[in-house]
Amino acid sequence: MTAISRSGSGRTGVATLICGALAAGGLAAAGVATLEPGEAAASSHREAPLISGTPAYDNTDVYAFVSPDKPDTTTIVANWTPFEEPAGGPNFFPFAEDAQYDIRIDNNGDAQGELVFRYTFKTHVKNKKTFLYNTGAVESLKDPDLNVTQTYDLELIKLRKEKVVHTTKLADDVPVAPSNVGKASMPDYAKLRSQAVYKLSNGSQTFAGQADDPFFLDLRVFDLLYGGNLSEVGNDTLKGYNVNSIALQVPTDLIAESEHQPIVGIWSTTQRRNAQGYHSQVSRLGSPLVNEVVNPIKDKDKFNASVPKDDGQFLKNVTNPELPKLIEAIYKIKAPAEPRNDLVDVFLKGVKGLNQPPHVTPSEQLRLNTSIKPTASPKRLGVLDGDNAGFPNGRRLTDDVIDASLQVVEGELLGAKNDLGDAVDKNDKQFEKAFPYVALPTEGSRGPLAKGVSTGNDVRNQLGDALQPAGTTTGTDTTLIATSAGAGAAGILLIGGGLMWWRRMSGGGGRRAYRGR
Repeated sequence: MTAISRSGSGRTGVATLICGALAAGGLAAAGVATLEPGEAAASSHREAPLISGTPAYDNTDVYAFVSPDKPDTTTIVANWTPFEEPAGGPNFFPFAEDAQYDIRIDNNGDAQGELVFRYTFKTHVKNKKTFLYNTGAVESLKDPDLNVTQTYDLELIKLRKEKVVHTTKLADDVPVAPSNVGKASMPDYAKLRSQAVYKLSNGSQTFAGQADDPFFLDLRVFDLLYGGNLSEVGNDTLKGYNVNSIALQVPTDLIAESEHQPIVGIWSTTQRRNAQGYHSQVSRLGSPLVNEVVNPIKDKDKFNASVPKDDGQFLKNVTNPELPKLIEAIYKIKAPAEPRNDLVDVFLKGVKGLNQPPHVTPSEQLRLNTSIKPTASPKRLGVLDGDNAGFPNGRRLTDDVIDASLQVVEGELLGAKNDLGDAVDKNDKQFEKAFPYVALPTEGSRGPLAKGVSTGNDVRNQLGDALQPAGTTTGTDTTLIATSAGAGAAGILLIGGGLMWWRRMSGGGGRRAYRGR
């Protein structure tokens, strides 16, 4: 299969995301080389029974892209701790001290990591006789009024066949950007963010701290696929919530095998120290929503503890995915024929001619061709819309992975052309133009429910929800209008949510079109 391109206007494609998720969950299809034991990568927001009870160890998303302002470098962003309510004090949201937070690189396609960037954290408390996170307005990361702080060490571990061959300490006691308590406590949070960006001697940059959750989607898909009648779309479920973010920008030649083999596979993992003092893997993530949507409950915890070269045990979850069957049952959209080898080809091996390494061992990773330069005008559907610098060639912060993945899982690559979307096309906050690129976190004086509150530095903004009358709603309510245009057509139009879905039938053969704008 060659690199996918699309002409004409952008088309929504939830398929690519779920496809990537599906692919991430399983391995080689019929005719694919036998897989060996190894590491897999994919968790998401509260996606598995065990990890949902320990959010500080829960990977939510991984992003990897050629840095737009420094194209000789690659940026990786890995996030943890889903659904951080900004006002959730007084302990707020520290990184766990008994965890290893890893970014893992496979630079030869063998489904085994050759490089590990490992972050470990320490917590420091100035005054343990107060319950306060900060005892006054915080002007800098060294401010004595910032009562609870964290620092981290960063190591680069080189592996060969999963055995450690060399470890280098890249950074010691780097300060972490704190949780954004609010405008009274942290009047210039952007200044604190900038102080947490640390430059390494090898030309790399690193950052750890709180950020706005960059994943945008309508997560009400779990209510029978958007309410069973598409009435639940167009609301960014993660708007106003934060995550703990680790960002790393490295010279590309540090992670790529060579100029002739520029494709890298990337995933993140969390290892938690057990009662015996050893660390064991409890979470992993490469492509988005794999463990959340692709794997059944019986496999979720197993997947979080597994490694890519063992992904063959999850193959059936990809070749015989559940999601298309659910869509067919609820919306009568015929599911593509199985086995779904199209999902295996693209998402377990990479797209041939784009981001598939030579002699690839199929496994779930986020694969990036680091030789493809960033575009000045990224298209949110990435490869599906002819933008080969985007998802599933890595993942940029602006990529609409939900729309892309749903389109693929509904058979886009098999000739079943479709446009499908959740009506959430971009993040609620603008991303930064320079490292670490993620948007500043929502401050605790507002929180995710403070819709319609002024963003200026005024008293309303300080009090947030307290000034929002009970029962007040903002924005345009989604209105569902059903129309009938005779025997040959039926239409459902959702106005305000931004999603249009229609089905055209002509004669005995019907062509279905789904469009999300």
